[in-house]
Amino acid sequence: MPEIEITNLYNRKIITNSLEKTALEIIHENFIDWMHACGKKGRCTSCKMIIEKGQENLAELTKAEERFRNQNRLADNERLACQAILKGDIKIKVAERNKFPHMDYSD
Repeated sequence: MPEIEITNLYNRKIITNSLEKTALEIIHENFIDWMHACGKKGRCTSCKMIIEKGQENLAELTKAEERFRNQNRLADNERLACQAILKGDIKIKVAERNKFPHMDYSD
């Protein structure tokens, strides 16, 4: 079963049997707050996640993600959590600019 590890949330691990869902859907199903200003539509970058390991375990970039890459708003090691479909284990962290003030981060 695939696992999402969020390193700057004290290495919190989510084990799921939910393949074919976005990383954001799985994160929210596990009661973790994760920013998504546009309502999970891929219209902003507020749900950006930094991929530390397992980039190959995410589905191909969506058109929205390609657009943000072309605008230099999404680096090679970043994906939109609302768009990236999980295929296997990933290790991620919340981007600094997308951290919530009410949450305690480990870095």
